[in-house]
Amino acid sequence: MPVEEATISVMDRGFLFGDGVYEVIPVFGNKLLRLDQHLSRLQNSLDRISLSNPCSNEEWAEMFLHLLSKNDGEDRAVYLQISRGIYPKRDLGTKAEYPATVFAMILQVVPPDIETVSAGISVITIDDFRWGACDIKSTSLVANVMLKQQAAAAGVEDAILIKNSMVSEGTASNVFIIKDDVLITPPTGHKLLPGITRDLVIEIAKNNTILVEEREVKETELYNADEIWMTSSTREIAPVIRLNGDSVGSGSAGPVWKRIVDLYQQYKQQLRSM
Repeated sequence: MPVEEATISVMDRGFLFGDGVYEVIPVFGNKLLRLDQHLSRLQNSLDRISLSNPCSNEEWAEMFLHLLSKNDGEDRAVYLQISRGIYPKRDLGTKAEYPATVFAMILQVVPPDIETVSAGISVITIDDFRWGACDIKSTSLVANVMLKQQAAAAGVEDAILIKNSMVSEGTASNVFIIKDDVLITPPTGHKLLPGITRDLVIEIAKNNTILVEEREVKETELYNADEIWMTSSTREIAPVIRLNGDSVGSGSAGPVWKRIVDLYQQYKQQLRSM
């Protein structure tokens, strides 16, 4: 149905508590990007909040393809949200007998203009005050909203979050640094969301003889990095050219970024033509 006609009860736990999880799956041409990996991450989020998956992988795929058939376009994204459902009264306690609420829609996406993206973004570092279960793709995003507000108030596009002097992630993206031609990114775990684009960038790098290290990244390493990137499904790979007001590396998108972006665009084109 049209999004304007879609309704959800005010008693839904997703509305009352943010008691739910979500996924955003990019679509290039008519091809879903790494659907199996997205559904695996979805299952991890559901398992972590002890909520049964209401559909099989085959049923999810059928649903998404049906939605795509009703929403023409080239580059798009599937937004999927699952809450714990509608309870008769507001109560933190959970009960298995109430069915989950499933909401899915198609987002129209404007492909990033590489020339515009190559101009880079400016970011600041902010203390990561979020909860300790950031591997759950939770609909409870008020902390991320607050962090994004701090970045906007500072006049920059985003923030790199720091916890105990270590880099965790961006407000809605993973963080990479380049030092001496080595691609370095924090390891997955409860401190950050395991990004599908993050994993794809790592795979592309390894397949093209770029050294990759998944390890803890100290905040101080940001200031000595040759390049810094922020990656997500919608942002893809954005080069950071200014950090806390100072230039990163040469102050422009670096050579390793340019190489990876070219390879990423080739991957997308191959997916479209499959």
